[in-house]
Amino acid sequence: MKNLLKQYLPYLVGYKRQFFFALLGMIAVAVGTAGTAQLIKPVLDDVFINKDSQMLALMPFLLIGVFSLKGIGGYIQTYYTSYIGQDVVRKLRDRLVSHLCYMDMNFFKTIHTGEILSRVTNDITRIQTVVANIIPDLIRETLTVLALTAYVIYESPKLSVYFLIIMPVAIFPLTILAKKMRRYSKLSQESTADMTARLGEILSNIEVIKSNSSQVYEQTRFEKENHNVFKFIMKQIKTNALTSPIMEILGAVAIGLVIYIGGKEVIDGHMTVGAFFAFATALFMLYTPIKRLSSLYNNAQDAITANARMHELLNTKPQIISGDIELEQTIESITLENVSLQYGDTPALKNIELKVKKGTSIALVGDSGAGKSSLVNLLVRFYDPSSGKILINNQDYKNFTLPSLHKKIAYVTQRIYIFNDTIAANVAYGEEIDENRVQKALEKAYAMEFIEKLKEGIYTVLSESGDNLSGGQRQRIALARALYKSPDILILDEATSALDNKSEALIQKALHTLKNEMITFTVAHRLSTIEDADTILVFQDGEIICRGTHPYLLQSCSTYQKLAKSL
Repeated sequence: MKNLLKQYLPYLVGYKRQFFFALLGMIAVAVGTAGTAQLIKPVLDDVFINKDSQMLALMPFLLIGVFSLKGIGGYIQTYYTSYIGQDVVRKLRDRLVSHLCYMDMNFFKTIHTGEILSRVTNDITRIQTVVANIIPDLIRETLTVLALTAYVIYESPKLSVYFLIIMPVAIFPLTILAKKMRRYSKLSQESTADMTARLGEILSNIEVIKSNSSQVYEQTRFEKENHNVFKFIMKQIKTNALTSPIMEILGAVAIGLVIYIGGKEVIDGHMTVGAFFAFATALFMLYTPIKRLSSLYNNAQDAITANARMHELLNTKPQIISGDIELEQTIESITLENVSLQYGDTPALKNIELKVKKGTSIALVGDSGAGKSSLVNLLVRFYDPSSGKILINNQDYKNFTLPSLHKKIAYVTQRIYIFNDTIAANVAYGEEIDENRVQKALEKAYAMEFIEKLKEGIYTVLSESGDNLSGGQRQRIALARALYKSPDILILDEATSALDNKSEALIQKALHTLKNEMITFTVAHRLSTIEDADTILVFQDGEIICRGTHPYLLQSCSTYQKLAKSL
């Protein structure tokens, strides 16, 4: 709890004006609460016992003033603390998503998407209670306790001793409960992440589920994760619910002693009836904020666990570090010198040697897992070589900034990424929309033939994943996005697999006219896409075992001969 407060209290420094008004509101609530207890004394002693008519006439105005002070103070405090809390959480979420966007591809392959979503949504929401509720409530209730404690000591130092001795006894059981809450909170958040991950898999693979009629199987798996969430949340509720009876019992003991000893004080004439009831009222009022403080302490355990999970992500640093040189000149050549790549302990590429100049087209062929995609991953710098170097214009490509490098490379995969935005925004993704450039890119990708038939044209909004387009239409949009960049390196990883033969032939023709302007790497899925390549690289077990033109390889490479029959 102490570390959590140290971590988030500094955030309040950026909200000095809002925090000032919130603090004024808290002080008003604390003073108003203590003032309410103080009014009991003149009501009993002056109005009912001494029958003071002037005090009777004044009392309604005093009551209205005190409760107005509490009400207005509570409103001001609630508004400004909520503003601070919501804005801090907004910044935390922005920071976390920004951090995730810069993480390596390897990170996303080792952590489930559902786990990430859970941390960005569920965990952040739990942390929100710290800044928006726990810290402000802690300050307000502490101020109220101090105000009421000062009042009961002022009213009767003797009676207040009994209360102030008994209440600290509650700290020991509350500490034990807090430890349990923290443990159950961690289990609850982990089980929620597992449930979110399971739900994400169901939604992502709904076609497979329906085509296999495996709804009952998936439902059973989800019910198991859902039940775990329920189980740990109920343990949290059970533990938290124990706080109230403990405080009730200890509070009853303290108040019982005060009533007994205070009653004797009144009977013996050492204390007026009004003074006793004012003291008792303050004592009853003091019980409420103390009870709330204990509850806040328990609730904070949930936020402590969520905070630890969030910072676990924030403290994970990417291994692919951007260089400090802007790649501004045109890429004239790319060279791989004795490049090897390992995924953990698994070798993916071994001793790759390659030099490609501008205007050259390279085709990559081989069985699944042979190393084609691994080479592409290195070119885009999703990974860095385990050994060897990749040079761009004879300079290590690690020296270039990632944004300037990626600006020069267009990468189109078999898996098409479409955003819930207009066609124009999808084509010009990440850049300012230039209508002429968008249309030219779409024309080169032979996409305008179907876009012209759409009512909104290039400003037609595409649904999630582009489900309102066919597979071939989505691929053309993706190709247009690549061509819009006017890249120096174009990578096509089975990028035309969903196109019919006619459309693919047209796109191949368009790419051929652009050939001299760039370096093209094509991961082949059809023989027609590689026959005209300047060089074909044949991969097997992470190595290039043959290289050359299509006619040459048909004559000299037995592995390519087998592949050519299957392509």
